Amino acid sequence: MMAALSSPLRVCRGILREIRTLKGPTYKQSMAYNYVIDQFRKNDFPVCPQVTGERYCRAQQEALHASQTYLCMLASTRNHMVLHQLYHGKGQRGTEEMAGIVGLRLPTQPGGKGWEK
Repeated sequence: MMAALSSPLRVCRGILREIRTLKGPTYKQSMAYNYVIDQFRKNDFPVCPQVTGERYCRAQQEALHASQTYLCMLASTRNHMVLHQLYHGKGQRGTEEMAGIVGLRLPTQPGGKGWEK
């Protein structure tokens, strides 16, 4: 079963948002920005009007699928880098610090449950 395709405009904006996040305020001067804009303008992504344009529409759907896959890869890479910066080892950490990173607290007394004061 094939997942529903989102609109080409939404995918284009998502890709450009990821490029802006990576490149900063001068993202419009980057080669990636120009390439994405050119590809979306070239493919034009019209809706299939008739059965006779089936081959053309199949190519359109393949291009849209490729752009969605690229958007997913960009977002996943950005999220990976955020998680890597957050959890990457900074040398030896203490038990209490590691417990705090994952949202736990150590017991305050021997045999305690950890939530007593």
